[in-house]
Amino acid sequence: MARRRPTRRKKKGSGAAGTLLVLFLVFLAVAGGAMWLVYTPFGPETETFVDVPAGASAARIGRLLEAAGVVRTRFAFDLVRTWKHGTLRAGEYRFDHPVTVLEVYSHIQRGDVYTRTVVVPEGANMFDIAARLEQAGFGTRQEFLSEATRDTSLVADFDPAAKTLEGYLFPDTYHFPRKDTSAQIAAAMVRRFRQAAGQIGLKENVHAVVTLASLVERETAVDAERPLVASVFENRLAKKMPLMTDPSVIYGLEMERLWRGTIYQSDLKRDTPYNTYLHTGLPPGPVANPGIHSLRAAMDPAQTGYLYFVAAGQNPQGHSLFAETLEEHNRNVAGYRQAVKKAGVQ
Repeated sequence: MARRRPTRRKKKGSGAAGTLLVLFLVFLAVAGGAMWLVYTPFGPETETFVDVPAGASAARIGRLLEAAGVVRTRFAFDLVRTWKHGTLRAGEYRFDHPVTVLEVYSHIQRGDVYTRTVVVPEGANMFDIAARLEQAGFGTRQEFLSEATRDTSLVADFDPAAKTLEGYLFPDTYHFPRKDTSAQIAAAMVRRFRQAAGQIGLKENVHAVVTLASLVERETAVDAERPLVASVFENRLAKKMPLMTDPSVIYGLEMERLWRGTIYQSDLKRDTPYNTYLHTGLPPGPVANPGIHSLRAAMDPAQTGYLYFVAAGQNPQGHSLFAETLEEHNRNVAGYRQAVKKAGVQ
């Protein structure tokens, strides 16, 4: 009798194991591809800007980045967005070398928008500021000057008499977006002035206070001297004596495009509204943009009998010389000239 050869039975689950293996390999491939997209640097080698509009969706931002060549594909950015769940901020972003999608995403999540820094020092006037803005790439010097002399509505509520924005372009370090206009920049500086004025309680006689503070600012850089310089001007105003301050004369020359970089005796005789040798009282308006220390000094001058001073900026010893009488002032001037001569010899 012939024997039946036993038949081999297929092991249960061998088909399922194969399927799982295939799925696992597919998963590895997808995961590897995703990691490659996310962690491999990509992007432009030269300066590239991407402007993210306010309210833009993550999908739209991804498309903008892909179109600019900042990411390989918008889907990689979408993947990171799904993973991170952060808030993306509007603004203009600058990319100039390859980075990972994670870095691109973090850049926009932090709001690291591209800005240009402009430093406005205390005592700078609108002509100085216009030159600094032009150097930083914000249009031409004349564009800003036109804005500063045309639109005084920004300060009309606290200085209806203002003819320009001079005095209210507060000195500070600013970070402006690349596309900001002269109007936006001027508005930002005036807003900063309002903050400073609120901080020190400047609410009344703003025009006169800022005008006086601008003179103080240009006459000394020594904080401790500012109330003393303010007292000299206040005392002279009370006695109806001309202020005889060179910074105001220089400003009048700048307004008429006559400033030659050095003040001459003939300049002191040129009749401009800002010539405080020829006209008593304060000049028509601020001659510079004062900082907070000068504003405080103008609001609360020291109580002195001083009527004269030799400015710190002119004294090699680095401090101002104050006097109550002309005789004492003449001695200070003589001492100042000796110090200048000695400094020149050294």
